[in-house]
Amino acid sequence: MAVPCPTEPAGWPLDDRGVAYGDGLFETLLVRAGRPLLWDEHLARLARGCHALGIPIPPEHDLAAPLAEAGPGLEVLKLTLTRGSGGRGYRPPAAPEPRLRWQLAAFAPDSGRWRDGVRVRLCRFRLGIQPALAGIKHLNRLENVLARGEWQDDAIAEGLLEDAEGRLVEATAMNLFWCRDGRLETPSLGRCGVAGTLREALMGRLPLHEVDAGVEALVEAEAVWLGNSVQGVWPVVHLEDAEGRGLAAWPVGAAHRAFQAEAHDLLGYPRLP
Repeated sequence: MAVPCPTEPAGWPLDDRGVAYGDGLFETLLVRAGRPLLWDEHLARLARGCHALGIPIPPEHDLAAPLAEAGPGLEVLKLTLTRGSGGRGYRPPAAPEPRLRWQLAAFAPDSGRWRDGVRVRLCRFRLGIQPALAGIKHLNRLENVLARGEWQDDAIAEGLLEDAEGRLVEATAMNLFWCRDGRLETPSLGRCGVAGTLREALMGRLPLHEVDAGVEALVEAEAVWLGNSVQGVWPVVHLEDAEGRGLAAWPVGAAHRAFQAEAHDLLGYPRLP
């Protein structure tokens, strides 16, 4: 159940610009026994998004207020910040009054995907190139919705997205990483895509290189992973195209576990043998 900040009435007004236009931002973070994981990275990305959209960022104590309601276990906190109400048509109000909502829910990660890896597909849908919105987690995620609607097979855990010019960007809800010729790589996100907080933290710990590359980089790779700050890291064991034809496969091995362990140390998840 979504719970508003104490100063706001429950529900979303129909004139809220987040509802009407996707004019806002959100952060989804892991909370362990009341402690938010990668909190600094989430605050930094939210601040970048607020700057890009011209939305005043709430004080940190307002953003952290939901943590007082957290329980002793593992939960996911979703913070949603919109520009608020006002402005006729697309024109934003000159003095916006942002609206903050949050949702806290119990969470159990899929340890089977950590252990055994996942099967993924290449999506037909391609992301539009818009550097002004690249990296931030804005509310308008219709591209991800359309891409995720391409398959219903639960055996396929994720879909990989390219941009309009054929460069790898991300998965529908996770960042993408691979090891090629012994070098750790991840797609450059200067044109589109979401710069994940786990990705950001890993770039501070590992020699992770941002590259412009097509799907051939994955075919050439020794190991491939998907990861985000809630699910942790999944090894990719099978990649297929949008027609279901196999493109590449990888056994889960030591290289997979070493990268996964770096990520899981940040999130308090176990290392796997």
